[in-house]
Amino acid sequence: MDNNLVVYNTLTRKKELFEPLNPPFVGMYVCGPTVYSDVHLGNCRTFVSFDLIYRYLLHSGYNVRYVRNITDAGHLEGDRDEGDDKFSKKARLEQLEPMEIVQRYTIGFHDVMQLFNTLPPGIEPTATGHIAEQIEMVKEIIKNGYAYESNGTVYFDVEKYSKEYNYTALTNRNIEELLANTRDLGGQGDKKGRLDFALWIKAKPEHIMRWPSPWGWGFPGWHIECSAMSSKYLGETFDIHGGGMDLAATHHTNEIAQSQACHHTHPARYWLHTNMLTVNGTRMSKSAGNGFLPGELFTGNHPLLTRGYSPMTVRFFMLQAHYRSTLDFSNEALEASEKGFRRLMNAIGLLDKLKASEKSDVDIRALKQRCYDAMNDDFNSPVAIAELFEAARMINSINDGKASISADDLEALKSLMNDFIFNILGLREESSPTDDLGQLVEFIINLRLEARANKDYATSDRIRNGLQELGIQLKDSKDGTTWSRI
Repeated sequence: MDNNLVVYNTLTRKKELFEPLNPPFVGMYVCGPTVYSDVHLGNCRTFVSFDLIYRYLLHSGYNVRYVRNITDAGHLEGDRDEGDDKFSKKARLEQLEPMEIVQRYTIGFHDVMQLFNTLPPGIEPTATGHIAEQIEMVKEIIKNGYAYESNGTVYFDVEKYSKEYNYTALTNRNIEELLANTRDLGGQGDKKGRLDFALWIKAKPEHIMRWPSPWGWGFPGWHIECSAMSSKYLGETFDIHGGGMDLAATHHTNEIAQSQACHHTHPARYWLHTNMLTVNGTRMSKSAGNGFLPGELFTGNHPLLTRGYSPMTVRFFMLQAHYRSTLDFSNEALEASEKGFRRLMNAIGLLDKLKASEKSDVDIRALKQRCYDAMNDDFNSPVAIAELFEAARMINSINDGKASISADDLEALKSLMNDFIFNILGLREESSPTDDLGQLVEFIINLRLEARANKDYATSDRIRNGLQELGIQLKDSKDGTTWSRI
């Protein structure tokens, strides 16, 4: 286990040494998707970021219980306490059962996560599978005096809670300003306070998804599911709670309040949040018309894209920005990432061809230390990737005979590249557009060799230049001709 890891804790607004409650065990809860539509790219960025975190914790020797929920009930339009349930609305539009909607988009979510090569969580609980736990938690909060029932809906009493706890601890916002800025929403007349939020919502006659409760037929509020499931699988206090930064102000703030009101303890020690996505400098959103789905990004079927980009190119692009930094999508940035990804893959491909010498001109130990220093600094993947590019430069120099490496250092370099590129960054080799590409290029290389043997240098150069225009670079050496993508 690594004892040098520091993480940025949103709760304290500073970097802290990561010290799990019960090492080597780590409990990590990440808010998962709401499966009423295709998963959007902002969600993907969050899940790829926490996949990196999960992978690095595992690599560091921790035994991680990773819980990521599926929200399949209780999420209303506009994230309010009144209105249409997103699942019921979609089901009516498509004339399907709500759980058909849930099943379709849960499968789609898993398919996209697989394309991005993310490791599945250890537990993936659903809101509908934990109705009983949510009801019991609501009952306990009422018993402790922090919630009340009004016309079949149970509300959390924020004013009562705020007398004993800091409701805005996670965001450091001023509660008086929150009160002043709270709009009058539907159902406001049933609440004692403007900031009160629903733990359990009374179901209207037309509401499809409903369950029996001590307060009548209804369904859980959005926030209570995560409090109930995180405490069930990770305990009343656990190590890491994560999600997108857009969840901090409301969803995560209310999670903390619910958990403290129920268990009298803060639920998580470290709160980690990923930043938002922008497109050409503008925040990505459906309303702005600049949002695109993962499938559109892979195929290039979108007005803002000049072409498609492979899942590993997109994953690499995401990891080239720190998870707490804004990530700006542009065709130019994606093309640069594609070249960078290929550069690393080409370097990996050369490793087994390198020949060891008696001594080394390269310092692998220092390189390795810099890679770990980067990851130990709040999972700083862009700095780690910069060091891996330095490793790729070393590999190319050794391959070209401009540097030497000892047998021990060569094995250390192979281990470092495999650990970081495949196990930690979660990248993988991608198959060629056709399985015959390699054979086709080798056939063309042989035609070029024949042309050179016949002193037909014009044809030889035309073949080299033509391949280069198609993204295939040839490299001649005393051992023959090799090729790589550029």
